[in-house]
Amino acid sequence: MKKHLLTLTAIAALTSPALAQDAPEGAPSPNEIVNAAAPEEWVAIEAEDLLVMTLAPDAGGNAREVVIQLMPAPFSQGWVENIRTLARSRWYDGTLVNRVQDNYVVQWGDPGYDNPESGETEAKPLPEGLQVMAQEDYTARVPVELISPDIAANFNPIVRSGWQAPILRDAYASSATFESGWPFALLQYPDKSDRWPVHCYGMVGVGRNYSPDTGSGAELYTVIGHAPRHLDRNIALVGRIISGMEHLSSLPRGSGTLGFYTEEEADKRTPILSVRIASELPEGERPLFEYLSTEGETFARYAEARANRRDPFFIVPAGGADICNVPVPVRAYEYADGE
Repeated sequence: MKKHLLTLTAIAALTSPALAQDAPEGAPSPNEIVNAAAPEEWVAIEAEDLLVMTLAPDAGGNAREVVIQLMPAPFSQGWVENIRTLARSRWYDGTLVNRVQDNYVVQWGDPGYDNPESGETEAKPLPEGLQVMAQEDYTARVPVELISPDIAANFNPIVRSGWQAPILRDAYASSATFESGWPFALLQYPDKSDRWPVHCYGMVGVGRNYSPDTGSGAELYTVIGHAPRHLDRNIALVGRIISGMEHLSSLPRGSGTLGFYTEEEADKRTPILSVRIASELPEGERPLFEYLSTEGETFARYAEARANRRDPFFIVPAGGADICNVPVPVRAYEYADGE
């Protein structure tokens, strides 16, 4: 069945400023490299891995829909299954956006849970069958034989490795790279290696209380500011927003503790009308998205171009890139009628 492309977005991508004059000839931009990718380099996202969150309309009556892609194995799968359970039980329906902290996070869920500004609001009962995860589940173990022996000493911003994906230096780990369309960091020890997803813009995590609590998935947040990488390995990351980020990042900031809305700001809390797994929706209403394979040659060229911009606007290549400055390209598509 043939697919028709609708839009192309790179998660957390920055656009180049418009120029008054025609651009001179030069190397292709990262977007131009992505746009030239062969159809077989794009990987469709399964409907079971997409959450569709419908917010109440904005002040102008405009619909607001946010689409979240859930994290694949081996990362955070206990929390991901909890989120599917919560969505299928309709638990999220009627909850609220309770916290908007500038340059940090937007958080939503039950206002009676772990909310210092909620007053005496009673917590909403959780459905049965939710898993309780351990702190050790914030990371995943990597078989040491798969890791390049010089990865921790690598000073080349972009190299090729046994992962068949670009390897980047990282301030928070031995290195950072990509797998199955997701960014993650890796820390190598003499006898083991651990990896974990990283807190880039648009990533979705699980709110929790003080350790040993690890959260259930009832409270979720997304990053709306500079990547808070200090949260890596301290909170479970369970997905990323691939559409509708503007509906969350533009919400009014809370003035309470940590950006929570105070009781006097209750009218600023945005109602969540529904959260559905895309596979639950009628086939014609399911969102269709695909990502550029991070194991292909096009993604390697794209990552190198993000690290060393040579297209006409740029004067000096940076010589490297943070993992969060190489957003994985994601695009929406639709099936053509009659195909």
